[in-house]
Amino acid sequence: MTYPVELAKELTGLESGARGHLERLMSSWSLLSDLSFSDLILYVPIDNFSLAIADDNPSETKSHSLIDFTKRITPEDGLHFVILGQIRPATSQTFFDHDLVGQIYRAGELSLVQEAWRKGSIIFGELDEGREELTRYQCIPVRWNQEIIAVLSRAWSPLVGRKTGGLERTYLTLFARFAQMIADGVFPFVTDEDAFDDAPRVGDGVIVLDHDKRIIFASPNAINALHRMGIMSAVTGSTLFELGLNVEAVELSYIKHLPVMEEFERRPDVIVILRCIPLIEQDKVTGCALLLRDVTDLRRRDRLLLSKDAAIREVHHRVKNNLQTISSLLRLQGRRLGDNVARSALAEAERRVAAIALVHEILAREPGDQVPFGEIIPALIRLARDGESQGGEVSIECTGDVGQIPADVATPLAVVIAELTQNAVEHAFVPPFAGTPKVVLKLFSEAENGHLHVEVSDNGIGFPSDFDIDTTKSLGLSIVRDLVRSQLSGNLTVSNLCIEDKISGAVVAIDLKVD
Repeated sequence: MTYPVELAKELTGLESGARGHLERLMSSWSLLSDLSFSDLILYVPIDNFSLAIADDNPSETKSHSLIDFTKRITPEDGLHFVILGQIRPATSQTFFDHDLVGQIYRAGELSLVQEAWRKGSIIFGELDEGREELTRYQCIPVRWNQEIIAVLSRAWSPLVGRKTGGLERTYLTLFARFAQMIADGVFPFVTDEDAFDDAPRVGDGVIVLDHDKRIIFASPNAINALHRMGIMSAVTGSTLFELGLNVEAVELSYIKHLPVMEEFERRPDVIVILRCIPLIEQDKVTGCALLLRDVTDLRRRDRLLLSKDAAIREVHHRVKNNLQTISSLLRLQGRRLGDNVARSALAEAERRVAAIALVHEILAREPGDQVPFGEIIPALIRLARDGESQGGEVSIECTGDVGQIPADVATPLAVVIAELTQNAVEHAFVPPFAGTPKVVLKLFSEAENGHLHVEVSDNGIGFPSDFDIDTTKSLGLSIVRDLVRSQLSGNLTVSNLCIEDKISGAVVAIDLKVD
């Protein structure tokens, strides 16, 4: 797929400021397409020194991906144009049933576009393109810093689309005013690069104000929005303030000559987003287009989601606190025991509970059920070090990351890693081991297929030659085996590392798939 930004950099000689102006135009031109009930196409001249075109079939229009680099464009060839962007209206049917972005037109193929570029003014015309009816075009030069950098073309047919009524005439008049602002270099505004997910569109409701901020037109959807806010009186000829709407966006827009968006709550159950776009002629605001969107249901859902997220986080917080309380009780009980075996068993149980509590601590901070597992690893390593019984300090390293994983995977996986690292620390470096003890935890994720790979290795004495994970009497390894196979539905392999037929350590590898 060809993207406008890539095309602009590759095929045109536009500087970054001009490219930014066109990007702002394309980020806000859904307004223009809806107001004009038409498809809009953005043509940009090709840089004479950045493209080569094959000289066979000179009248054939080709997409950029099919161009043969055999003949350089020269200024004598005339202007060649590439379609940088295309948008279809939401208020009418489209005029083009295929994607035009990336197509290149040779000099002479776009007479109306060439004329608008040459004259620097808006051009109207008709072309016979093999359809049953003539195609009408309105070509608008796009100015930036007093220079024409592109041509915006509106294409439509009077036989296709909506019948013309009062609303349609008002919308087309609004489009004509915006078109002149484009030709004058006023539109798009420098703030139009800001993206608003909830920004209203033409179909949500339109109100037109004159230079005195009085309403001269309100679409049916805008009237419905006003009714939901409790405004039942006639609106034409009134200001928003006279209707009881103390909206600062209108005043700011007239003063700053820039669009302003505001969300306000008329009553406790009605929330509306209003975007005020000034209409400018000769550096003066002569009116304003207001777009209204009732977002009451959307905000109600947002609040419910926030409330639900807060409740879930509170549950995880309480679970974490309860687990920490249990861990503390196990620690206190262990201190009262004289039997070292019993104390060791309670210490292991305490660490397992602490590993589970770590997951709930993360979930108590993060919304959703995905856990950034990398944040848990340092605490798991600390748990293993706290239980270290060897005389010398064991080096524990971690490489890789598995990113975000579901909570129902993170909890058993945290316990498994805690058990494996603790098992290595306690049992891998007993005599006859002589060296610097080291444990390595490796994490790897294949995002494309959801596979996770976890590996815990050490440079210790290795597993006994007759070791079998299925019959082991080790409680920790039994827990690992059962968690991997039952809760994680993964594969577990246990083996020794050998150098020249000599055991040089052990490795436990886990492979599982995350949906």
